[in-house]
Amino acid sequence: MVKNILTLLYSRQTSILSGAAIIMATMIVSKILGLIRDRLLAHVFTPDKIDIFWAAFRLPDFIFQIVILGALSVAFIPVFTEYLEDKGKENAFDVARTILNVSLLLFVLTTIVIFILAQPIVSTLIAPGFSDDKQLQVVSLTRIILFGQIILVFGSFFVGILQSFQRFIIPAFAPVFYNLGIILGIIFLSNSWGIMGAAVGVVLGAILHALIQIPLVYSLGFRFKLPLRFFHPGVKEIMKLMSVRTLGLAAEQINETVGLALASLIAIGSVTYLTFAQHLQVVPIGLFGATLAQAALPILSSEKARGKIEEFKITLLTTLHQILFLALPATAILIVIRIPVVRLIFGASQFSWEATVLTGLTVAYLAIGLSAQAISLLLVRGFYALKDTKTPVIVSLIVVTINIILSVYFIIILKMEVWTIGLASSIAAILSATLLFWALYFKVGKFDLEKVFSPFLKMLMATIIMGVALYVPIKLLDQVIFDTTRTINLLILTGLSSIFALTVYILLVWFMKVRELNTYTTLMKKIGKMPSKLSSKELISSEQY
Repeated sequence: MVKNILTLLYSRQTSILSGAAIIMATMIVSKILGLIRDRLLAHVFTPDKIDIFWAAFRLPDFIFQIVILGALSVAFIPVFTEYLEDKGKENAFDVARTILNVSLLLFVLTTIVIFILAQPIVSTLIAPGFSDDKQLQVVSLTRIILFGQIILVFGSFFVGILQSFQRFIIPAFAPVFYNLGIILGIIFLSNSWGIMGAAVGVVLGAILHALIQIPLVYSLGFRFKLPLRFFHPGVKEIMKLMSVRTLGLAAEQINETVGLALASLIAIGSVTYLTFAQHLQVVPIGLFGATLAQAALPILSSEKARGKIEEFKITLLTTLHQILFLALPATAILIVIRIPVVRLIFGASQFSWEATVLTGLTVAYLAIGLSAQAISLLLVRGFYALKDTKTPVIVSLIVVTINIILSVYFIIILKMEVWTIGLASSIAAILSATLLFWALYFKVGKFDLEKVFSPFLKMLMATIIMGVALYVPIKLLDQVIFDTTRTINLLILTGLSSIFALTVYILLVWFMKVRELNTYTTLMKKIGKMPSKLSSKELISSEQY
C-alpha cells in the first residue's frame, strides 16, 4: 500500500491533462484551505485588523514575485528543460544550483534593504490611508513575513525542478502545506499574539512548503553542493530572459500595490473586501487556468526545443479551449451567486452584511475578466516556451498602465466604492488576453481562426444560457421556498441551482458538439489509472487548427 502511494507520488505525468489533473486535484485542496484561512481570519478578527495582515503581505510578495517567481516562470523551466534534453541531468542540475544561489543572494540583500526601510515604504506606498498605529503594525508583520519568504525561495525552486521532470503531484501539494501553516498560526497563536499569529503562520507554511518536496528532489539527484557557485553558462541565458520580464513583473506588482493603496483610502475594511474578492476569483483561475498552463509549459518548451512548431500550435490551442471550457461557466456562477458564495465562505460574526455586499459586488466585477486572465496565463507561457519575454512585457506594461489609470479615476476622481477596482481589473484583463493572442497568432505563423473561435463562441453561448438558467431558480427559490438566513438552506439553494445550471451547460455543449466535453469525459474515464499511463496522444487530439 505504502509502496503504491509512493509510486504514484513519484510518478511522471506525460500529458498536459494528466499533469493538470494532478495539479488541479491538489490545488482544490489548497484553495479550500485558502478559503478556510480567510474564513478563520473573518471569524477571529474584524476587517480593520485583517487589513493589517494583507497590507503586510503586499511588500514581501512584491519582492518575491519579481526576484523568484520571475526566474521560475519565465526562464528557469525552459532553460532547465533544454539542458535536460541536450546536455543531461548533471548539467541541468548545475544550472539549477547556480541560479538558486544567485536568486537567494539577490533576495536576501533585497530583504535586508526592505527590512530597514519598511516604515517609510508602508506609510507612503502600501497603506497611506491607514492610521499611524495601523501602519506600525503593518511594518512589524511585514518584517516577520519577509523571513518566511526567504525560506519559500528554496521551495519554489524545488517546484521548478520537479515540474521540469514532469513530476506534478508533490509540488502541487506544496501550496497545501503553505496554507496549512498559516491556518495553524491563526488557530494556535491568535489568542496570545493577535494578528501577528497569522504572520508567524506564514513562516511555518514556508518551512512546510520546502520540506514536503525535499525527498523527491533528492531522489532525482539534485544536491545543494558547497562551495557555492555563482557562474554558469546557463545562468547568463536565464538572466537574459529574466531581465525584460522583470520589468513586466514589476509593473504587475506595482499594479497590485496601487490597488491595495487605493483601497486603503476608501474606507475601513476595503483592503479586506478587495483581497477576499480576489481570493474567490483566483480559485477558478488557479484551478482551470494556472493548472493547465503550468502543465503545458514543459511540453511546449520541449516541442519548441525539438523544432516541432505545428505540434506546439496544436498543444497551445487545444489547451486554450480546455481552459475556456471550464473558466466560462465558472464566470457565470461567480457573477450570479456572488452574495450566497460570500455569505457561505466569509459570513462569520465579524463580517457584516455591508461587508458581504461590497465583497460580492467586487467579486462580480472581477469575474468579468476571469476567463481572460485564465487564458492569458497560457498565452504568456507560450511566449516563454518560444523564449520571447519581450512581447508579454510590452503587453503587460500597456494593460497595467490602463488598469492604474482607470482605478485612480474611479477612486480618486469619482470617489466610487472598492468594486470599481475590480471593474478596472477586468477591462485590463480582457485587453491583455486580446493583445497576447494576436501577438502569438502572428509569431507562430497564424492559426486557423475559424477553428479557434468556433468552439469559443459555442461555449460562450452555452455559458450565457447557463447564467440565465442559474439566475431564475436562485431568485424563485430564494423568495418562495428557502429561508436563506439559515446557512444550511443557503447551501442547499446554491448547490441545487449550480447543479441545474451546470447540467444545462453540459447538455448545450454536447448538443453543439464541443470537442472539449469528450476530452474531459475521456479523462474522467481514465482517472482511476496511474497518471503516468495517461498518454498525450489519448488526451490531446491532433485535429487540425
